[in-house]
Amino acid sequence: MGIDTVKRFDRIVAILIQMQSKRIVKAQELADRFGVSLRTVYRDIRTLEASGVPIVSEAGVGYSIMDGYRLPPVMFTREEAGSFVAAEKLMQKFTDASLGAYHKSAMYKIKSVLRGKEKDWIAALESQVIIDPAQVLFNEKIPNALEVLFESMAEKKQVFLKYQSLEADKPSERHIEPVGLFHENNFWYVLGYCHLRKDYRQFRTDRMMAIRCIGQPFELLHGTIDEYRSKKSEGKKTKIRILVDRTVARYIKSGSKSFGFVSEEIKDDKVEMTFMCADLVHGFPRWYMMFGDHAKILEPETLKIRVKELLKQTERML
Repeated sequence: MGIDTVKRFDRIVAILIQMQSKRIVKAQELADRFGVSLRTVYRDIRTLEASGVPIVSEAGVGYSIMDGYRLPPVMFTREEAGSFVAAEKLMQKFTDASLGAYHKSAMYKIKSVLRGKEKDWIAALESQVIIDPAQVLFNEKIPNALEVLFESMAEKKQVFLKYQSLEADKPSERHIEPVGLFHENNFWYVLGYCHLRKDYRQFRTDRMMAIRCIGQPFELLHGTIDEYRSKKSEGKKTKIRILVDRTVARYIKSGSKSFGFVSEEIKDDKVEMTFMCADLVHGFPRWYMMFGDHAKILEPETLKIRVKELLKQTERML
């Protein structure tokens, strides 16, 4: 059997698995995933149909497998089984208690179909991997926050939220229509339409004091979270240049993308870093203060003034 034949066989099996994982799969999704043409995808789909898989196709929509048709569980490779360890550790630390419990139950089911050597592989790794998040991600008093948000987004139902913002003295009560969740700078955020503010807002999960689904349908039609975050990133931005010690620059590089990192230029024992950032009030200046004793602000002047204000506020708190 030729290498191309083996690759095609593996791809067709992978297509079948992907189709069993979703209600509808578009041909373009398959083409993008496997790096092949749409014509090749169509040919692979016809091969599955010829082998007896009942595939339903609808022009402009995609492919789906007829309800009730399922193949027995597919065996996992050793590397795939090993990836479950990282996934399980992440779910234990980066989700709330409720969603973590569901994932733990799902992991038992996945492990139950593994072969003996794959089970041994996982067992050998489980006690050797630790993931420790830098921040508290959820309020312990609401262990089902993500579960409620998932239900809200899937069923298009509003959520009641009691939220403690950074600036306010007391929590506020909101009715929101969650659009999506994202993890950024060590925190989980919910992007949603807030009926109190009549606009889209971001809410950090660790500042949620109470949350529940109220069963009231969404009043608005929302786009995807990527669309809203793209619009936000396209807002008015200010050019920032800082001069950072080379010994420190390498360590802040990973977090710099969240603050509009554009480029860097090495200058002797320093690195000049350029950013285009919209938040010069909280985001960038507070991030800069983490390493400010090893960096100099070149521009703009407004950023220097804001950092000095924060330093004075910090001094008063000491």
